Order: sequence, then structure tokens, then C-alpha cells
Amino acid sequence: MRESIVIGQITKPQGVRGELKLRPLLDDVSVIRTLRRVYIGGAEYKVLSARFDAAAAYLIVSGIADRDAAERLRGKDVEVPRADLPAPAEGRYYIVDVVGCTVRTAEGEALGTIAEVIPAHTDIYVLEAGGKQYMFPAADGVVLGVDIKAQVMTVDGRRLSEVMVEQ
Repeated sequence: MRESIVIGQITKPQGVRGELKLRPLLDDVSVIRTLRRVYIGGAEYKVLSARFDAAAAYLIVSGIADRDAAERLRGKDVEVPRADLPAPAEGRYYIVDVVGCTVRTAEGEALGTIAEVIPAHTDIYVLEAGGKQYMFPAADGVVLGVDIKAQVMTVDGRRLSEVMVEQ
């Protein structure tokens, strides 16, 4: 398991005082209010304030005092040590833990591995198999279970064939 988790990506500076606007990659964006430190481009920053709205999260961090300094961080990932985040609720998991999982049908047939997760209202999984990529939603009835420790995602093969599309 990775020891740090990407919680968002900086989309742009917000205002002239160095505030960073993030595209959050968390189910519960309110978690950002609990953060004391973040890592951006490998450097540690102390979180001075955090807020969020329906579409974005905003951070003010130490050492970024103006728009120019914030602009240099555009496009960078914001990471947090796993220990600083709450454990996911039952049946939930962090995206980084799903990437690399082997996808199997309930009957045990190996289909490939999860190459990427596209965050959305219903996350989209990208399955890599036989040199091709396929996309399918993380919908009830399609995904039957995920065992993070074993790195296995179990799917309903029939439902998967109905919703999966080649990329």
C-alpha cells in the first residue's frame, strides 16, 4: 500500500494571496479541514487554512504568499500521508488502493488489472487486458466486492459485459 494518497490536483491560483484551487479526489471533501500538512511536488507545506464548495477545494499553505508562487504549482498533485487521513468507511477505499487490483469474475476468471480510476459521481474504472483498455462504472451489480489486501476486485461478468466499453 502506498504511504501517501493524492487528495487533489491544483487547477489554478485563487485570488492574489497565494490560495490554491484544487480539483478534489476525495469522496468526503470536508476531510481537507482536518489536514495539518500536505506535500506538493515532494515539498512539505503546512496548511494554514482550508475550505471547499460544491466544485472545488481551496488551500492556503505556508510559503506560498502570492499569485505567482501559486501559479508555479498549477497542475501538481496534492498528497497527504495515509496516516493523516481517516480510514475509509466499510466498503469504501482510496483510489490508489484500487489501481493494480486484478479483476476477476465471481466464477474466478481473471479479466485483467485496474490501470486507472477516473473520479466521477460514479467512478469509472479503466481495465487493462490483452494490450487494450476498457472502461466500466463502479456501479452496484457490476462490482461485487474489492479485497484491498488481496488486490482483487470481483465483478459480475454478465453485468460487466453489458456496461463495459473499449477505450
